[in-house]
Amino acid sequence: MRRNLHAGKRQSGGLSLNIFTREELDEIHFATLEVLEHTGLLIDDDEALELFHGAGARVDKEKRIVKMPPYIVEDAIRSAPSKLFLAGRNPENDFIMEGNRVGFTNFGEGVFIIDPYTGEHRETTKQDVADSAKICDYLSEIDVYERAVGASDVPMETVQLHNAEAWFPNTSKHGFMGPGNAYLMQRITAMAAAIAGGMDNLRERPIISFITCPVSPLQLVPETCEIIMEGARSGMAVNILSMAMAGGSSPVTLAGTLVDHNAEVLGGIVLSQLTQRGAKVIYGSSTTAMDLRKAAATVGSPECAVINAAVAQMATYYL
Repeated sequence: MRRNLHAGKRQSGGLSLNIFTREELDEIHFATLEVLEHTGLLIDDDEALELFHGAGARVDKEKRIVKMPPYIVEDAIRSAPSKLFLAGRNPENDFIMEGNRVGFTNFGEGVFIIDPYTGEHRETTKQDVADSAKICDYLSEIDVYERAVGASDVPMETVQLHNAEAWFPNTSKHGFMGPGNAYLMQRITAMAAAIAGGMDNLRERPIISFITCPVSPLQLVPETCEIIMEGARSGMAVNILSMAMAGGSSPVTLAGTLVDHNAEVLGGIVLSQLTQRGAKVIYGSSTTAMDLRKAAATVGSPECAVINAAVAQMATYYL
């Protein structure tokens, strides 16, 4: 089992990047509660709307806007687990997510690749999914695997099933992937259960977690709601991963983007806890700044690094 060092822990030396003071984090939290209560989220799923309504939120079913009072949000934060066990197929690769303990994963998902044998720049295939999983499995620096590329040579309606079939046998580490929708998520969970020896074994040693993304600004679309609720029911962890782009789909300021990001993720966490109290959720982020010249996400930019540090600080604020 891997228990990596905590961020900022001083031994012979160390590095931490604290973007906000505690008081500034409080301000972002209070601003987020204000957005959730007075602006609200677009929740585009009937079952989710009923869950919010039953919990005491103000629901406009025609506009599909949910405005939730602070007590609903803060109760969900308290009930969400502060530690997660991510099992590998090989127990030596089990990983514990807790506190500010640092772990590493690969980035996903690539849609083009430079062929390692021909040098051709081409779309990724199902075989590339399998091969990239093997590479990530070999690299000791990678604690958990996220599907690195996606297959473009299979039917798009079932692409996530093909992706899962390709990477499951090629890594001994815990795996993350976006399932697409609840139906495909159920099928992928069944595949994982077959590997684990049954659903009870899978819940005890979960070898897979799922990813879903709100749509910025402030929307939980049908597929996102489905995946969050299905994860809560099945006992599988869901990484609620906002992908706000500062200057594009969210405010250009760091604080404003973080409020938008925080509202989307907390809204998803509330939905998970209303579905099943104690459901496994992860405060996720792929938020960055937009290149205003090219309207592209600046992944890998200094702005992205600052946003990542700020988001990590915000996530640990809730532990």
